[in-house]
Amino acid sequence: MEDIKVDNKITLLGKTFNTEEERRDYFREELRKKLPELKQMEGFPIGEDEDILNLSDPPYYTACPNPWLNDFIAEWEEEKKQLEKEGKRVTDFEVDEPYATDVSEGKNNPIYMAHSYHTKVPHQAIMRYILHYTQPGDIVFDGFAGTGMTGVASSLCGNPSSELKYLLESELNPIKWGKRKYLGGDLSSIASFISFNYNNPVNGETFINKSSDLIFELKKNFAWLYETLHEHKYKGEINYTVWSDVYSCGNCNEEIVFWDAAVDRDNGLVKSSFECPHCKSVQTKKSVKDSIITVYDSVTEKVKSQKKRIPVLINYSFKGKRFDKVPDDNDKKLFQEIDNYSITEFTPKNRITGGDEIGRLANELISNASELFPKRTLIILSQIIKKATTENRFHLLVTSILQNVSWLYRWRANGKGGTTSGTYYICATPQENNIFNQLERKARDFTQAFSLLDNNNQDSAIFTNSSTCLNINSNSVDYIFTDPPFGSNIMYSELNFMWESWLRVITNNKKEAISNRSQSKSTLDYQGLIHSSFEECFRILKPGKWMTVEFSNTSAAVWNSIQTSIQQAGFIISNISSLDKQQGSFKAVNTVTAVKQDLIISCYKPSSEFDQKFKQHQNTDVAVWDFVEEHLNHLPIHLVKDKATTAIIERSPKILFDRLIAFYVQKGLPVPIDAGAFQKGLRERFIERDGMFFTNEQVQQYDKKKAENPEFIQLSILVSSEQDGVLWLKNVLTEKSLAYQDIQPLWMQALAGVRKGDVIPELAIILEENFLKDEQGKWYVPDPENEADLEKLRTKRLLKQFEVYKKEALTTKKKNIKEVRVEALRAGFKQSYQEKDFKTIITIGDKIPNKLLMEDEVLLQFYDIASSRI
Repeated sequence: MEDIKVDNKITLLGKTFNTEEERRDYFREELRKKLPELKQMEGFPIGEDEDILNLSDPPYYTACPNPWLNDFIAEWEEEKKQLEKEGKRVTDFEVDEPYATDVSEGKNNPIYMAHSYHTKVPHQAIMRYILHYTQPGDIVFDGFAGTGMTGVASSLCGNPSSELKYLLESELNPIKWGKRKYLGGDLSSIASFISFNYNNPVNGETFINKSSDLIFELKKNFAWLYETLHEHKYKGEINYTVWSDVYSCGNCNEEIVFWDAAVDRDNGLVKSSFECPHCKSVQTKKSVKDSIITVYDSVTEKVKSQKKRIPVLINYSFKGKRFDKVPDDNDKKLFQEIDNYSITEFTPKNRITGGDEIGRLANELISNASELFPKRTLIILSQIIKKATTENRFHLLVTSILQNVSWLYRWRANGKGGTTSGTYYICATPQENNIFNQLERKARDFTQAFSLLDNNNQDSAIFTNSSTCLNINSNSVDYIFTDPPFGSNIMYSELNFMWESWLRVITNNKKEAISNRSQSKSTLDYQGLIHSSFEECFRILKPGKWMTVEFSNTSAAVWNSIQTSIQQAGFIISNISSLDKQQGSFKAVNTVTAVKQDLIISCYKPSSEFDQKFKQHQNTDVAVWDFVEEHLNHLPIHLVKDKATTAIIERSPKILFDRLIAFYVQKGLPVPIDAGAFQKGLRERFIERDGMFFTNEQVQQYDKKKAENPEFIQLSILVSSEQDGVLWLKNVLTEKSLAYQDIQPLWMQALAGVRKGDVIPELAIILEENFLKDEQGKWYVPDPENEADLEKLRTKRLLKQFEVYKKEALTTKKKNIKEVRVEALRAGFKQSYQEKDFKTIITIGDKIPNKLLMEDEVLLQFYDIASSRI
């Protein structure tokens, strides 16, 4: 919804204002009245009321929960009617298939690069999903919005560059161009603040003019901070200063300047061992101790202990050329003047209280946010913050340069300095950069970014609170694209502390969805928070609509937590593909277990019609096949990779059955069919092609497209579990029957690392339980009738083994059962669930290795449900 301006008046949410300032003042006062109620919401940030109000630009952006989200939705729904009259929308718009096309998109874009953040998805990539799943005027939501790239993508669907428009029209057909509305937010105040600046940008020319005036004024008053003498008589401008830690020798206790002892600039090396200049002993960082000094901190007005760090190299410019020098007496005098300078403006004094990542700063004797920065950097930052307002966006200049002007910036011998992503690591030779150079660069970067964005875009609303509790009406949004936290990969609230301390509004991390020892959050706690967030996503999404989840983690346990959380919230997973952010390409993946790359999960909320139909038949087999048909209609029909048809794992019997179980368990219903009967029913009701199942209508499309790409890429399976082994054998024996001695060497080659605690039966046992042998002693895949009988016998054996585990768990005094056959646990957990014996599931689940439980999607699913029932 854009501001409606008549005779320069602004009409917004039913109110009319003469100026933007009047609009802002009115809504700030309204927000002030609502704060007591909003403070009851999960994730309300930590900060004074005035700081929260001053950072906000309501109703478009609030540095706290946004009370106007439903008002925006109501107006946007009315606007849809006009778009339909204009022929830009249709009332019966539906999307059956997920977006599963390969995409190539890089990150080298001015919008993407303007402000750093821990994780971002390029907006051009997100646009493809939005264009596939929505039409103009639709409402797009992102509850883990980070810097707001989903909102940028939503807006640019109405105003793409000619180059991007040409590219997307060559990939997607047909495309309905037009703005999509955007609701987005994050628990983090810095994330929602950056998002606001991207989604409600200012005019680029206005921004560069104001920024240039600011920098000019700062230079006029503080250029002396970066002056040095060239050849002892001409003024040069410092580009950066390299500092060095000072150590005490482990042998003689004399001081060692690390730069002098360990840095070999001529050869571009930093030595791991170095010689003490006093006693000539060989030392390493482990054998020396930090040299500690006592100083008066003018910021906190207290005496404190500090690691000794001295300037050792100055890089400066004179008449357009760069030079290096060792600090001379004049430079040392300047450093003394800086130390004596009294900062009277605001600098953050927020104490650092520890954490999984930020806790490392205790070793650096850094105890508050200001100590992360050199003194002269603090002088300039405090001056900018004094002048910063929501209108001039100077806060954005500050946050965008903080990392590069802090002690975190590393000098490197190759000249390519930088920070270590995702950490508070401070090296022994930090590089202090000229803050004016950084400000000028970022002013240019944002001016370029703002010029590419729609600065008349008011079709977004930004909030700051937890996604575990959204103040949005149910069935309100048309599509969700989100990029949630990655387990323990990134400690967001800890890393954001440096930024947020300057905004004076800090993340309330009680509901932060991460695994973190300092916050006493395990992977199960993380899963619970993510599950609550996805439940809210499910609630606010309209029936029959889609959610896309971008996720990155190398841990199978965290990956399974995400899958389980999505399914238990009520979503049905339709497709999983990989995203290589480095190359920006989306590629189909053939496994849904442990991952080594970013993943894109496409899932949908069942339609109201299906829900009603299912409820009528939920106690009969009819509901099973209603679900399968509904699900098949939401799966990709044909995928091409390297000009060859590729298998779609979601259409395999195993995954279809897993989705069925997840759907029934999420609804708290018994699963009315076993695997054997399910596979038999699949073959009776649907059509099989290449190990995949289709409806009659779909198979015609598949056959036609496969004829155009006849080469077929089968699923590539490595055997790391019993289930993998059965699938691998089916693939091998489908081609031709083989004797044991022919299978065995192939089997040994296919075996990969087995999860700790899991037991894979011998090849002979797996063959006997799942396959048949002919008169020549060759094993082959049984027909459906025999397969169902084998499945019953196999289940009986597995349940017998489960009873052994059950007895051991109930009677043994040992803390854990170290090794188990996972397939036996799956069968036993399913039977216990059917019998509502939740206690057995919990008892055994607590006895087996935790990693095994967390890394198995099926076991984790039953364990979570059982936990909620006890």
